[in-house]
Amino acid sequence: MPYITSAERFGIEKGRQQGLQQGLQQGEVALLQRQLSRRFGPLPDAVRDRLTSASIDQLEIWAIRVLDAESLNEVFDQRE
Repeated sequence: MPYITSAERFGIEKGRQQGLQQGLQQGEVALLQRQLSRRFGPLPDAVRDRLTSASIDQLEIWAIRVLDAESLNEVFDQRE
């Protein structure tokens, strides 16, 4: 087994954490896209782009709003 320096260990752990965050974000985007599509029909490209560039915190806010929103605009156009 090769020797791993503490700097390498730190880099490996940082990469693992980034991968987990990315996976979590992608999963939340996919779920929210399905919810929005089911509720409001096909999503415009602008909405898909907005979802993929959003933070996890923002995605969670939108995921809660979709439960009560009567339109796609209500999900996104509230005080963010």
